[in-house]
Amino acid sequence: MLKLDRVRKTKIICTLGPASQSDEMLGRLMDAGMNIVRLNMSHAVHDWVRSVVPRVRRLSAEKGINVGILMDTQGPAIRTGDLPAKLDLKVGDIFTFTVLGAQCEEEYCVNVNYDGLVKDLRVGETVVLDNGVLRMEVLEKTENRIRCRVLTPGIMGSRRHINLPGVRVNLPAMTAKDLADIRLGCELDVDYVALSFCREARDIAELRNIVKSHGKNPRLVAKIEDQEAVRNLNAIINEADAVMVARGDLGIECALEDLPIIQRRIVKQASIHLKPVIVATHMLESMIENPYPTRAEITDVANAVYEQVDAIMLSGETTTGKYPVGCVEVLDRIARRTERSGGVNYLQDLELESSREKFLRAAVIMANEMRAAAIVLFTRTGYLASMTAALRPRWSPVYAFTDTAEVAYKLSLNRSIFPFVCEFLHDPERNVLYAEKFLLDRDLILPGSTLVVVTETQAERAIEDGREGTRTIELIQMRVVE
Repeated sequence: MLKLDRVRKTKIICTLGPASQSDEMLGRLMDAGMNIVRLNMSHAVHDWVRSVVPRVRRLSAEKGINVGILMDTQGPAIRTGDLPAKLDLKVGDIFTFTVLGAQCEEEYCVNVNYDGLVKDLRVGETVVLDNGVLRMEVLEKTENRIRCRVLTPGIMGSRRHINLPGVRVNLPAMTAKDLADIRLGCELDVDYVALSFCREARDIAELRNIVKSHGKNPRLVAKIEDQEAVRNLNAIINEADAVMVARGDLGIECALEDLPIIQRRIVKQASIHLKPVIVATHMLESMIENPYPTRAEITDVANAVYEQVDAIMLSGETTTGKYPVGCVEVLDRIARRTERSGGVNYLQDLELESSREKFLRAAVIMANEMRAAAIVLFTRTGYLASMTAALRPRWSPVYAFTDTAEVAYKLSLNRSIFPFVCEFLHDPERNVLYAEKFLLDRDLILPGSTLVVVTETQAERAIEDGREGTRTIELIQMRVVE
């Protein structure tokens, strides 16, 4: 159960795998502060997903918290095929990629799963493999072969991931595997679906149509991981429900020295658009093997928190690492300490357009000026809570009460929000009194605490029904808890 001394605004996402999939370990990760579990569909099989999702829901309910579930699609990845043995490549070696079923005849050769590779690549361009370990320059190409010169030494294994920096590949936004995985995610009511290698806004629009065709409405996360996505950033952010700075592939697709600037740009633009943003990859990479992080990793995590991102994500650290719980504890400590030192405040000069957003900013300003212990709000759709948290209250956590578990799970990503499910009464005052007692009983506020209370349940339902004329905030009040 969440306690006052454990309130942390920045959310933590943990990728599940062999090191973290047991009930015991899931429970320990939740106790340590995990807010969302990530299912990496590049490795997950459907039977495993069907098993783990209900266990996460059950353990979450038993602990009285709302741990969200994020399904991360594999996306249209380009990979090499199988090799009979690993190849030890040296600088200057000639390496051949084959497509269209061509047979490997050269000493160093492998087939590729994307037949359009020859058409997309040009002589002189760079092929990057295995997360940047190997780099090759294209020398020449034929109908079904690409000859390259090795630029960096390394070991080539089977089924290695290929990046083509700056190259526009003609792959679909979603593969047949992705569509099957998304269908499974809708069946299991996952809370978020992340689209890997999102390149433009219409990719997210296509995904939204697909989930709607299954009768579901998970929040959609656009993963920004290549140069084309960076060029289309604002349009993608407008279409998506959230964005992820996927630094693994992004760091290969873009110049290394540009990566910090691109990360800052993505975080800033997402913040200005009032959309949640996740920073992912290599947050605590050294802790896969070691019990303590490097000083550089500590600073990296702190910088993301200082930029007021909504969530930071662990990958290999919690899937196969030796210290999954320790990683969450480290993120928790760094985040809570950094949050006390303030933040970059990208929204300082933001010009809000709608009267509702301006009204919500008034509530946040009131909370900031009074150093309120919390902003307490009541929401049926989650919109009110999402917008309030997006305006980045300086001191106050946002305790969001909703009448459906579905909305509570979907709020688990947003910075500062702590969602709770309760039955709404017709009398708003009784709802507020219930919330005060609920928070007091769980040591989330103390007697004498100053609260800013916002309710909008009737207005939200009207918006949901298409009645635009009732967009009003019903109540903003300041209260001192007795």
